[in-house]
Amino acid sequence: MSEASTVTPAQPKPGLHPRNRDLAGYDFPALVAVSPGLARYVITTAAGTPGIDFANPAALKSFNRALLIRHYGIHGWDIPAGYLCPPVPGRADYIHHAADLLATCNRKVIPTGPRVRIVDIGVGANCIYPLIGHGEYGWRFLGVDIDPPALANAQRILAANPELAAAIELRHQPVQDNIFVGMLRSGESFELSICNPPFHNSPGDVMAVARRKWNNLGKGVRNQAASQPRLNFGGQGTELWCEGGERAFLERMVAQSAGIPKRCLWFTSLVSKAENVAHVEAALKKVHPVETRIIPMAQGQKQSRLVAWTFCGNGEIERWRKARWADQS
Repeated sequence: MSEASTVTPAQPKPGLHPRNRDLAGYDFPALVAVSPGLARYVITTAAGTPGIDFANPAALKSFNRALLIRHYGIHGWDIPAGYLCPPVPGRADYIHHAADLLATCNRKVIPTGPRVRIVDIGVGANCIYPLIGHGEYGWRFLGVDIDPPALANAQRILAANPELAAAIELRHQPVQDNIFVGMLRSGESFELSICNPPFHNSPGDVMAVARRKWNNLGKGVRNQAASQPRLNFGGQGTELWCEGGERAFLERMVAQSAGIPKRCLWFTSLVSKAENVAHVEAALKKVHPVETRIIPMAQGQKQSRLVAWTFCGNGEIERWRKARWADQS
C-alpha cells in the first residue's frame, strides 16, 4: 500500500444504522480477497490505517464492487463512465430505516421475503437499492427510471446474477415529469416506495458543489486546468438535477402519491437539504396523509433525513398485515 497523507481513510462514520454491515469498520484484507482489483487503490493514510482516495472515481467504483461481493454476493457490478457511483453504506442505511418503518406496522417484526414489494423511483444504472434490499431482507423490487441506458446497465447487472431474475424487475418511465403517474399496472401494490431524488437545480449548481467538495478534499491547485473538479461519485444530468431541484421533485412526488393513496403502504424519500423539509411538510398538508414521519439519518458529518407518509389508517394497515405478513409477526 502506498502512503497518501491527504486522503481520507475509508472508515465508516458515526451515525450508521445499528444493522449496517460496515458499522464496525471496513475489513480491507477480506475485501481485497473477494475483489483483488481493489488492492491497487488501497493506501495507507496519515493515521496509519488503510483507506482509499475518495476523490478517485475508479477507487470508489472498485470499493463498491468489493463491498457488494462481500456483503451480498453480487458479481459483475459495474456502471458506465459518468454515472452515479453511490456509497454503499449510506444506501444500506436507507434500506434499514425503511425496514424499521415496516416493522412498526407488523408488531415490531421486520417483514421479509418476496411478499414484500418495493418500488424504487430512479433505480439508476447502479441498481443499488434493489441489490441491497433483496440481499438484506429478501424483498422484491420494481426499479423505475426515465433513462434507457441506465436501465440497460442495471439489466446487465441482473443478468450477471441470475438468482435475482425473480426478485428485481425494471421498468421505463417515458414521461420525465411523471413519478407515479402511468407507472403502476392494474392490481399492483407495494409496501414501500423509495427514492433518492435529484437535488440540484442546474448543471452549474452541480459543478459548484463539485468544486467545493474538490477543495475540501485538498485537490484545489493553482493551475486552473488541473484544478477542474471531478464528480467523484459521478452522475448523469437526470441523476443530479432537475428543474426546481429537490424541492420541486419532492412536491411533485407528494402530489402524485395522492393519486394512488392505497397502492403503496408507505411512500418515502430522502431529503438531502434541511431547508426542504418544511416545503415537503407543506406539500403533504395539502394531500392529507394519515401519518407523516421525518426520520433522521447521518453518516459522519453528513446529515440527511427520510420523509415517510401513508394514506392508510390503523385498520387498513392491520388488514394489510394480516393479508401479507401475518405469519411473520
